[in-house]
Amino acid sequence: MVVVEEEEEEKEAAAEKDKASPSVHVNTAMSESPDARSLLSASSQLNLMEMDAIDDKEFDIPQVDTPPTLESILNELEDEEEPFVLEDTCMLNTDNMDAHSCDTSSLASSDSGDPAHLKRKRRTVDLNATVHGSVLRHSLLKGISAQIVSAADKVDAGLPTAITVSGVIAVGTSHGLALVFDTNQALRLCLGTKATGAEFGAVSALSINHDCSRLLCGFAKGQITMWDLASGKLLRTITDAHPPGTAILHVKFTDDPTLAVCNDSGGSVFELAFRRVMGMRSCDSRCLFSGSKGEVCCIEPLRAPPDFKDHPITQYSLLAMASLTKILVIGLKPSLKVWMTFPYSKSDPASVPQLAWQFVPVQKMVNPILAFCKGDTVHFLLVKKEETGTIHVIKQKQLHLSCDIISLSWINSRTLVLVDSHEKLQVVDRPSQEVLETLDLEQVQLVYNSRHFKSLATGGNVSQALALVGEKACYQSVSSYAGQIVYLGTKSAHIMALRNWRERIDCLLKQEHFVEALSLAWSFHEGTAKAVVGLFGDPLKRKGVVGDKMVEILFQFAEHALKKCPDQGKIQVMEQHFHDVVPVLVDYCLLLKRADLIFNQLYAQLVENMVAKGVFLESLESYIVADRLCHLTTPIMRDLLAHYHGNGMMDSLERCIVHLDVTSLDIQQVVQVCWENQLYDAMIYVFNSGMNDYITPMEKLFAVIGPQLRAGRSLKDEEVVMGNKLLVYISCCLAGRAYPLGDIPEDLVVQVKYQVFEFLIRLHSADSLEEEEEVFPFIRTLLHFDTREFLNVLAMTFEDFKNDKQALEYQQRIVDILLQVMVDNPDFTPSQVGGLFTFLARQLAKPDNTLFVNRKLFDQVLEFLCCPDDDSRHTERQQVLLELLQVGGVVQFNEGRLLALAEKAKFYQICEFLYEKKHLYDRIIDCYLRDPLRKGEIFSYIHNLLSMPGYSPEEKQTVRDKVLQHIKELVTLDPSKSADLVVFHFAKEVQQIICELQDDQLLFQFLSCLLEPREGHHSGTILPQEQDLHELLLDLLCRFGPNQLLSFLQTSQHYRLEEAIQITQKYHRNEATAYLLEKKGDVHGAFTVLLETLKENLSLLTAESDRGADGGEGRQDEEERDSESKLTGVKDSLNDIIVLCHRNSDSLYQQQREALWFPLLETMMASQKLVKGLNDEHTFEVLKELTMKVLNCMSTFISLPAIIQRILKDPVYGKGKLAEIQGLILGMLDTFNYEQTLLETTTSLLNHDLHWSLAHLRAAVTRGLHPRQDYCNICLQQYKRRQDSAEEIIVFSCGHLYHHQCLQQKDSGWGFTSELQQRWSCYKCSSSQGGRGVPSTEPKRGRSTSLAQTRVTSVSHDAGAEAHRKKVFVDATLDLQQEQSWDQLRCLYRGPSRLSILSELSHCHSSDKTGLLFPAQPGTDHFQLKLSPPPLLEE
Repeated sequence: MVVVEEEEEEKEAAAEKDKASPSVHVNTAMSESPDARSLLSASSQLNLMEMDAIDDKEFDIPQVDTPPTLESILNELEDEEEPFVLEDTCMLNTDNMDAHSCDTSSLASSDSGDPAHLKRKRRTVDLNATVHGSVLRHSLLKGISAQIVSAADKVDAGLPTAITVSGVIAVGTSHGLALVFDTNQALRLCLGTKATGAEFGAVSALSINHDCSRLLCGFAKGQITMWDLASGKLLRTITDAHPPGTAILHVKFTDDPTLAVCNDSGGSVFELAFRRVMGMRSCDSRCLFSGSKGEVCCIEPLRAPPDFKDHPITQYSLLAMASLTKILVIGLKPSLKVWMTFPYSKSDPASVPQLAWQFVPVQKMVNPILAFCKGDTVHFLLVKKEETGTIHVIKQKQLHLSCDIISLSWINSRTLVLVDSHEKLQVVDRPSQEVLETLDLEQVQLVYNSRHFKSLATGGNVSQALALVGEKACYQSVSSYAGQIVYLGTKSAHIMALRNWRERIDCLLKQEHFVEALSLAWSFHEGTAKAVVGLFGDPLKRKGVVGDKMVEILFQFAEHALKKCPDQGKIQVMEQHFHDVVPVLVDYCLLLKRADLIFNQLYAQLVENMVAKGVFLESLESYIVADRLCHLTTPIMRDLLAHYHGNGMMDSLERCIVHLDVTSLDIQQVVQVCWENQLYDAMIYVFNSGMNDYITPMEKLFAVIGPQLRAGRSLKDEEVVMGNKLLVYISCCLAGRAYPLGDIPEDLVVQVKYQVFEFLIRLHSADSLEEEEEVFPFIRTLLHFDTREFLNVLAMTFEDFKNDKQALEYQQRIVDILLQVMVDNPDFTPSQVGGLFTFLARQLAKPDNTLFVNRKLFDQVLEFLCCPDDDSRHTERQQVLLELLQVGGVVQFNEGRLLALAEKAKFYQICEFLYEKKHLYDRIIDCYLRDPLRKGEIFSYIHNLLSMPGYSPEEKQTVRDKVLQHIKELVTLDPSKSADLVVFHFAKEVQQIICELQDDQLLFQFLSCLLEPREGHHSGTILPQEQDLHELLLDLLCRFGPNQLLSFLQTSQHYRLEEAIQITQKYHRNEATAYLLEKKGDVHGAFTVLLETLKENLSLLTAESDRGADGGEGRQDEEERDSESKLTGVKDSLNDIIVLCHRNSDSLYQQQREALWFPLLETMMASQKLVKGLNDEHTFEVLKELTMKVLNCMSTFISLPAIIQRILKDPVYGKGKLAEIQGLILGMLDTFNYEQTLLETTTSLLNHDLHWSLAHLRAAVTRGLHPRQDYCNICLQQYKRRQDSAEEIIVFSCGHLYHHQCLQQKDSGWGFTSELQQRWSCYKCSSSQGGRGVPSTEPKRGRSTSLAQTRVTSVSHDAGAEAHRKKVFVDATLDLQQEQSWDQLRCLYRGPSRLSILSELSHCHSSDKTGLLFPAQPGTDHFQLKLSPPPLLEE
């Protein structure tokens, strides 16, 4: 779709372009042509589908009998054919292009009428978001395209294959013709004939020299022709410049018209020097690079544009060449020299190398930069000539893209145009590396040069690598010249150029993207835009031009918004529509410093729509508050007041008023609105700024809160807010600051301060009747409102008074009034009065104080605080007095009287404060003990005082005495902290302290804390007579804490055994006695004590059962609970005995063991018999279970026959029937069967494992060895060094081989027992640092030592018997082998072997070796033996 613009816009764009480029080659005759206009059109779109079928009538080709010649057809062009325009953008001023990188925002507008978007979001201008718009103008060269197609159809010229641009455009075809077009797209020459085409093949490369006088054509079969572009004559046909049978890939003129370079499909590069001697034209060829060293597939000579003809670099005639692996830069003059080579980073072998030169200004110098790429990364090399005459190449920042680049061109010194393998064109700004625009070139149908790279015309004799690169090569289809790039398609030619700045903005405006258009225009205004064309002159002038354009856009945008506003529907939709427009308009007007536009033209436009007007007025708030808009016109101010007031937006209105210039306000109207709506900040601001009146606002606010406070009523929330504002306002006025923001004008500061003081010290308010009102109403009101804050305001103000006599008088006056109002006034609390005196004490304590306060007043306050009528507010009064003393009020009082009053009033903190001053630290302890609130802090106080330096030994001693005096109180308060204190500071006085504590319970608590193990610094403190203390605690534990007794005996190391046993026996603590006896070594004694306990518990149980059998049903539940607890007692005491027997059975003889276990068994059986006689089934079953448990545990230590014999001898069972002992015996037999099965299974498993291990050991030992190399790894010589000598060779399982002598020299042997049993380790595997041998002192594990340490003796009888060498096995040591093989076997297992599990079990503590029916010990209760079958190995 080709869009044709209106004529005015076209002319403007053309005129703009004229300004933009001083060297434009335009034929003035064509400027009126519609085709020319569409070429220059800002929005030329292209659709090549029109080009597919070309109508004969369109080109007006007559039907004739004789076919016309090619020239005659191609020259029959319509008069209106458009020329193409070549802009020379080398002349562009580059100063206005900046290299700031920004994010690209989408061009899509975010306007939406969708209900989902109805949350009223404000559209604000993001100055960091960058919009680039359409950067490239893409135009179809219609004339040239039509003639290419026509030539192919009508006269079989063939398809286009190559294009080049200079002052003219030349297109080569597949049938060997070159068509030359001028700037009007008229065909000027058709060079060559179809006959030469048949002989030479297709045109594969073209080049025009800098003055457009010569054209070089390279052909697919290797020939090169030179044509005169003025006359169309063939000047040279070169057939011997390079090896025959290779296609010409590139042919290029250098800056020297007599010198060209060519590159053929063999990958070689040749220099062509043209000579003309005696009228004879000749060409000398010289090979610059041979394809045998690496194939070159791209060459680019540095050609300077006209402005840089005299640049010093041109004298070297530089040539860049890209091979498949690297880049080379060579100089052709004055003699051939390679200046640089640069290898590529890794890339896809199918990627096409690209080269492009451009002169770029860098640091005030213009030098050529070579851009090159292969794949997705563009590298930049700055090439400059040093003063010494050498060429210096500097690598610049590279550019990464996520695509495979097939074409690379500069369009100006800052902008690159790339094409990727998907035929997407990307415009990139080099300094910021930002992609400015992406276009799709698919419709162009780009011509590829693959046939020439594969050299199909000469039989395809090229390397695979070159053919692979040729798949995507399109070097001859892209040609850039003077800021324009031409692309050749299969049926068309296209030209790309940068749009000028106006065109880019207009493109966005056409699409109605106003916000983006403004953003782009602003980037031009600020100089941050990229690829800018057409903005010249100094920055101010440029800003002016762009600013005018922006104003134009703003009006268009406003008009468009009003036109597009939805007429009906929800009000929110309309509001959202304007919220997207209005803030943008206001923002840009303010950015352009054109507030007049907002108030006059724009507001006049928007007022027509009520919604737009409302949105406009609301959007002003943020700009006013940010101080970007300080002055509004009167009509807008009036509308603003009305709108905000009408919509209840009073907070917003207040925020606006305090930021606006007062001169734009109607003061009377504003004050009235503010007062009615409680906008006190705004009201104060208007009075202050508008009328320099600082007192009236205070009077107005006092009038509201004064009466309420005087009447003693509590204030409402809004009145509290007013009071706070009032305090802040007074504070600001006295400090010279304006309220709510800014500063009071300097000339008014002092005057305002005095006015406020005068106001505060007024005797009566202006509008009161004097009889009713109390004196000094204003100070009284503020004191009642917030005493502390008002005094703080005064304190801050008094800070500033130094040498101001008048101010000091006010200060004294205010203090007198405060005293007059507050002292002896029951309306004020102690806290308020104290606050006043604290304030006064602070003022009086200052070094430069001038205030006078009567001392008697301080005494009066002291009385008031210490001797109140009632005892309320005790803490508050004490705190107030303390604060007063701390700020220096103590100088105002008689200390003796103060102390007496404080003690009487129980002000212990005050007493502490005074004692601290007098260094009476022992008295402070009394204060703490008597103060219920701070009793707990006494311990840290004592500890700190006794620990810290800064106190004299005498002072510390008085404190120590005081502590000892009150120790009983302290222990009662907190035994733990008291114990800590004793350990740290009173270790020597422990006995004295114990004597002080007569109460045993208290002593027990104290000793428990004192003797518990401590961590940290004092863990090792030794107390005097520690054993006595521990035994005393043991005694107390027996009485007061039997549950902690056992744990104490286990942890404490300081008691004597005999004494401890006596103590526990005294209190009948059997468990503890047993523990101590066992510890002493008397196991039987311990057993006897525990057995006694068991018997007691059993007798209780049987007695209970007896009672249960006799008793009735009534108390059944209670009895059940009782019997359960007795059963638990039996179980616990039985467990204790079993654990004791277990622990000690291992270390006893059989007889001693029986002496332990049999009495236990007999006791259980006797009780069982007793219970059986009574009808208590449950108890009987439990006892039976417990007896079985004893039997199972015994069976581990005592043989079963002995047990059975003992049972049968027992009178209980001996006389009974077999049925009675059947249960016992069957249980024992079950245990026996279980253990037998377990033993058999374990033996079988061990046998299997052992067999498996030995089988693998044998297989490993008998395995043959295969050396990796046939040379010694130390001397690196063949293992057969000399033919006649018999040498011993040692081969290791790792495959390394050594001479016996070499190993001996390296000292790799170890364990020298005898010559035969010498052990070796592989020198290479066991060396720690790159082959240095380390003699090992113990057998190494792993593969470094020999698995079968085999010595091989090589025996050779004569030189000819080399083939019959024998290897004799001398010796094999087995002990080391077995060890190593065992290592290998271990590696085959994943996890521990069964052997290791069983060995771990055998190492367990003896107490764990109980019968499996015995309950496991703590810590082993989760242990399970999991047996798995042995691993299977395939043979």
